[in-house]
Amino acid sequence: MKTSNTKRNIVLGILFFLPVAFLLMLYPAKHNYEPLNIVNKKVSDIENFYSDRRDTILLEDHITVLGFLGKSPLTKSIAASNLKELVYDKFKGFKKFQIVIVVPEGTEEDIKELKKEINTYEDLKFWHYAFGTEGEIKMLYNDLMSKVALDEELSVDNVFIIDKDLNQRGRIDGRDEKEVETNKPTFSVYSYNTIEVAEIKNMMSDDMRILFTEYRQKRKGKFEDSNTRREKDLKQSDE
Repeated sequence: MKTSNTKRNIVLGILFFLPVAFLLMLYPAKHNYEPLNIVNKKVSDIENFYSDRRDTILLEDHITVLGFLGKSPLTKSIAASNLKELVYDKFKGFKKFQIVIVVPEGTEEDIKELKKEINTYEDLKFWHYAFGTEGEIKMLYNDLMSKVALDEELSVDNVFIIDKDLNQRGRIDGRDEKEVETNKPTFSVYSYNTIEVAEIKNMMSDDMRILFTEYRQKRKGKFEDSNTRREKDLKQSDE
C-alpha cells in the first residue's frame, strides 16, 4: 500500500512539473536574447515617391517589408501572394508594420489588376504601392545591402526588412544550429526570397518576430542590446 502511494505521488509530481518545465523552456531567456542584426545603416526614405493612396508613405517610424515588383508587376503575382499569405496576414496586427512595394511610374493599371488578385477578401490597409522614376528606384535599391542585383525590369524576388530608424535588418551569420555545429561556412542574410516559401515561412518570420520583440521591449524599457549588456557585466565585475 505504501509503495502504491509512493508511486502515485511520483506520477502526480511528474505530471505537475512537466508543464512547468516546458513553459520555462519556451520562455525567452533575457541573457540569451539577441536582436536582429543591423546589416546596413540609414536607408533612403521614399518621400519623393507617390502612393496609390492619398496619404504619404514613409519608411521612417515603421517596421517595413520593402519589395520591388518592377515594370511588369502582374508577372510577380506568385511573389506578391506569398508575401501576403506568409508575412502580411501574420504581422498585420503589429503596431507600425507595413509592406511597401516599389514600382515604376506607368504601372498603375497593372497594380489595379494585381490588387484584384491578392486583395481577395479584405482591404490591405498596411500594404502600399510606391511609384517612382527609374532613377529613383535604382538609387533606393543601391542604398540597400544585397547579394542580388535589380534586373532590367527594376524587379527582384527578394524583400528587405527596414526598421523604424531606416536601418536594414538581417543576419550577419545566417547559419542555423546544425550548420554551426557542423562548422559550415558563415554567410550573411540581407534579404529574403519570396519565391522560396520555406525561407519566408521560417527564417523571415523568425526575424520579424525578433524585431517586434525588440521594439516591444524598448517600449517597456526592458531592451538591452549587446553593448549595454557588456557594459553592465563589466560594471558588475568591477564591484
